[in-house]
Amino acid sequence: MENPVILAVDDDPEVVAAVARDLRLGYGEHYQIVRAESGQAALEAAQQLRLQNRAVALFVADQRMPQMSGIEFLEQAIALFPEAKRVLLTAYADTEAAIRAINKVRLDYYLLKPWHPPEQNFYPVIDDLLDAWQASYRSSLQGIRLIDHRWSPVGHQLRGFMARNHIPYTWLDVERQREAAVLLSALDSAQQHQLPVLIFDDGSVLSRPTTAQIAEKVGLKTRAITPFYDMLIVGGGPAGLAAAVYGASEGLRSAVIEREAPGGQAGASSRIENYLGFPTGVSGAELSRRALTQAQRFGAEIILTQEVVGVRIDDPCKVVKLSDGAEVSCHALVVASGVSYGKLEVPGVDQFTGAGVYYGVAMTEAAICANQDIYIIGAGNSAGQGAIYLCQHARTVTIVCRGPCVSASMSQYLIDQINDTPNIRVRPCTVLASVNGQGHLAEITLRDVNTGQDETVAAIGLFICIGAVPCTDWLAGVVERDEHGFVVTGRSLLRDGKRPAGWHLARDPFLLEASVPGVFAAGDVRADSVKRVAAAVGEGAITVHLVHQYLADL
Repeated sequence: MENPVILAVDDDPEVVAAVARDLRLGYGEHYQIVRAESGQAALEAAQQLRLQNRAVALFVADQRMPQMSGIEFLEQAIALFPEAKRVLLTAYADTEAAIRAINKVRLDYYLLKPWHPPEQNFYPVIDDLLDAWQASYRSSLQGIRLIDHRWSPVGHQLRGFMARNHIPYTWLDVERQREAAVLLSALDSAQQHQLPVLIFDDGSVLSRPTTAQIAEKVGLKTRAITPFYDMLIVGGGPAGLAAAVYGASEGLRSAVIEREAPGGQAGASSRIENYLGFPTGVSGAELSRRALTQAQRFGAEIILTQEVVGVRIDDPCKVVKLSDGAEVSCHALVVASGVSYGKLEVPGVDQFTGAGVYYGVAMTEAAICANQDIYIIGAGNSAGQGAIYLCQHARTVTIVCRGPCVSASMSQYLIDQINDTPNIRVRPCTVLASVNGQGHLAEITLRDVNTGQDETVAAIGLFICIGAVPCTDWLAGVVERDEHGFVVTGRSLLRDGKRPAGWHLARDPFLLEASVPGVFAAGDVRADSVKRVAAAVGEGAITVHLVHQYLADL
């Protein structure tokens, strides 16, 4: 396979030569470096690469080109290579142009000229972008082949699991791709009728596998290495991963137990644009990938496809029971299990979940949205981020919300983008009344809450982004929870100056400590928490500080 391409364009011959030189020195072994001295020449080169079925990993374009600016070039180039990363070369005075590029072409980075020394100002940026590109590029060109039909709920679950755990795979639709039929014909009859089928690089086959089977097959860790840890973290979202990073980096023997994939709900977000330090925004998958790598680098264990089903207190130890029957003990237990979307009790929703109806915006299902009319139920940031992502594929995206507008629950930057996007509309004062179809979703009925009038519309994709149900059933009877199931912590546990029942220490509970000493809660699962990624990360970090204080008293 030919090396992927990095394409650099600048109308100044000396500058483009310097860019190409630095790129060749840093990445020439694994990438082909192509340079052009005008936007038009670069566009023609990109078109030729597309005809040759080549892969382009990165565009590096100068903004101040007279015939075609860097932004104008990127607008046309990303239509040819939408997954390629984008860097804009700017002068100090071009900040406004860079911000415009972030909004217009989803710029990944803007780099001020001059960038020397490259080891300090150039290579770290390019390294990050190429690592991120490789993580998704491999998924589409090699790895596991998953054969299934388009509307399979099990296939939907497996695709989501592999995508969020960065397991390379290719999906082959039995109804639309001849290669799927060819591969199935080579299998025995039992496997042919047990879709989805996964074919691995070594030729082995799994029919209707569980996520745990896939994880073990590809080498992900599904069991604890030791029976005891200083700190055990339940949940691998932003709060849990932050606790793992800070705990492991400070010498605590730490492990994260995650039932699905690192990143939590945030990990499924197509774009987080208000997270500090990422002016161009960052996808949830990329943020979780970086955090996971960081935690593992410091020595934290990540145990996947295991669900915590119970916990008991053997003071001062906490013992958690896993879904496979195993038990793991710890000194300090961090509850970072997050929240799930609220189940929508509407006729037909359960029947078509995974077959046109999805909880959250499943990026793996973007293919079904091509040139279709898509509906999103919800009015929060998850709904807004999902709409911005899906509108790139769908003919129209309609946000359906019960209230008169989305401004009360959605960030202004998302509202602005929605208002500026012609194929997104908001349908206020509306609820979902029912969904219908045969084998998969075909139509939905919407009801005006003011008039009670129903309207049935064709819909091939419905994404539900409402509610926040804490994942805390496993804590029932162990720690105090509020009426919604969120874990109560800190001063909220004090009633008339009295500590929680059964509290045996001479001190009050710490800020993020639950009603059992040594059990902490961080992130969305905690009562009265701020439902933001940055807040969850901060709470995860603070928890480690409190764990140290708790351990010092043991």
